[in-house]
Amino acid sequence: MKKHFIKILAAAVLLAFGATSCSKDDEETSIGSVVYAVGYESNGTKDVAKLWTNGRATNLSNGTNNQQTNSIFLSGNDTYVCGYETVSDGNVGIEYVARLWKNGVAKNLSDSSNWAFAQQVFVSDGDVYVAGSQFNGAHYVAKYWKNGVAKNITDGSTNAHFNSVFVSGSDVYLAGYEEKTNGKKVAKLWKNGVAWAMSGGSNDAIAVKILISGSDVYAVGYEFNSEKTVAVLWKNGLYTGLTDGYNDAQARDIVLVGSDVYVAGYESNGSKTVAKYWKNGVAVSLTNGTNNAGANTLYVHEGNVYVAGFESNGSKNVAKIWKNGVATALSDGQNNAVVRSLVVK
Repeated sequence: MKKHFIKILAAAVLLAFGATSCSKDDEETSIGSVVYAVGYESNGTKDVAKLWTNGRATNLSNGTNNQQTNSIFLSGNDTYVCGYETVSDGNVGIEYVARLWKNGVAKNLSDSSNWAFAQQVFVSDGDVYVAGSQFNGAHYVAKYWKNGVAKNITDGSTNAHFNSVFVSGSDVYLAGYEEKTNGKKVAKLWKNGVAWAMSGGSNDAIAVKILISGSDVYAVGYEFNSEKTVAVLWKNGLYTGLTDGYNDAQARDIVLVGSDVYVAGYESNGSKTVAKYWKNGVAVSLTNGTNNAGANTLYVHEGNVYVAGFESNGSKNVAKIWKNGVATALSDGQNNAVVRSLVVK
């Protein structure tokens, strides 16, 4: 069952190039912008958790074990990052441990007894929330950690997983999926632990990111149409397909700026994946489709649109940030590297 779930998660990560990001406000700054990005870069044998600050890389792990970062959130002078580490359990093999970094100092959210994943971090009123999942011996339980204390939301009778968390006032919103007894994945939101299905369950669907604006609840993700995945935007549960379903596509992140809705993701051209973002439903291609590429995260700051993810150089994935469509490479292309989340301050 672990292998079955990790194949699902790997498909989402490798096709959709990971998961998540963080604070999405469009605050003005008076002096220069600082671009923070997290993800990973391989050292040739292991994945190293990375934080890039204006392109300058900081290793968050030493390369002994595989570690990847999925999400970043800035709160005051503190930088929060979440992800995972793979460790030997001393018995049957490798375990995944959910991990949180605060200002570069790592803290485990789980032990190595059962696989666990940390997908997104969100800070509200000094409280630190991390969304993810953990194996219970039979299935994955969707859960979140508040200040390091785990809270299970699903009962573990079927697989479920949280990809995203957003806190608004005293309300905790979570997004992801929960399987039906027949194995079909239903895209769902949870508000204070109460589930709200956004798909019917006839085809697999997964919610990847959630965003709250006033009384409106936005989520993005993807849904199968029996043959292909369609990039989807849900607003208050109402479905909008961003792609036509002829080729695979996924939506990975969402930002609101005034009345404008920005969504990052990718769409296949039939042979290669193209990194894209959609502004109010209109697609903007960031790559030409010669090599595989994907957009995992975006941020709009002072009128500039920042998108991050990766583009293949033909053999390796290069971590990249696009600012207003102009690409900057964060890695040299010698080993695989991907940006999973970014924020601009």
